[in-house]
Amino acid sequence: MATAQQRRLPMYKRIIDDNKKKWMIKEYLNIALTRNRYVDSIIQRTTLGTRIVIIAEKKNRIIGRKGQQVKALADILKSKFNLDNVVIDVIQEPHPEYNARLVALRIADAMAKGIRFRRAAIIALRQLQEANVQGAEVIISGKLTTERSRFEKYSTGIMIKAGQDSLEKVQEAVIPVLLKPGIYSVRVRVLPPEAKLSDRFEIKSPEEVQVKQIESKTEEGNEPAGQAQ
Repeated sequence: MATAQQRRLPMYKRIIDDNKKKWMIKEYLNIALTRNRYVDSIIQRTTLGTRIVIIAEKKNRIIGRKGQQVKALADILKSKFNLDNVVIDVIQEPHPEYNARLVALRIADAMAKGIRFRRAAIIALRQLQEANVQGAEVIISGKLTTERSRFEKYSTGIMIKAGQDSLEKVQEAVIPVLLKPGIYSVRVRVLPPEAKLSDRFEIKSPEEVQVKQIESKTEEGNEPAGQAQ
């Protein structure tokens, strides 16, 4: 709910303040729940308060035993960001096998356990191929083999790098991992199997088009008869 001071602000400033607060809440959840396989969150302002939907790989890791962890999280958000009536819902990521953030987290965890970065990246790409993704790309940067920082890229399938499809249909995540030589970056891009690209279209034969036109005319002719009944 907006305070009296917020109501006196111009509309555009209120919108900026609300979006800024949502961004701060998302960043806090991203840092606080990374180990619990946090994926994303949806923040909604309602007349009754603030509703936060958290998307995670496994719901139980966020909810905790008897819901104690999620209740404590609601209290923290209420006091830290001055929110009223915080309600948190946790839902499970429907496709954890090819979610870009979860894949990057798995690679980062493997590197933290001492697995070589090449092996971790190749295993992740193999799992993505088994999930039938259209394309995937893993970029690992840092002090990989020498004291000088560099990056290595591993890819499979096709990957859209430009255009509206790259913004809307490609999942991308960047996860930092701290090792003894320094901080490494794991960047993952995934083109999901259900993504329909703009340059792909299906050419139908004249027979298929004619059959479809006949079916549509038949349905249109049956509508008045049905309404008259």
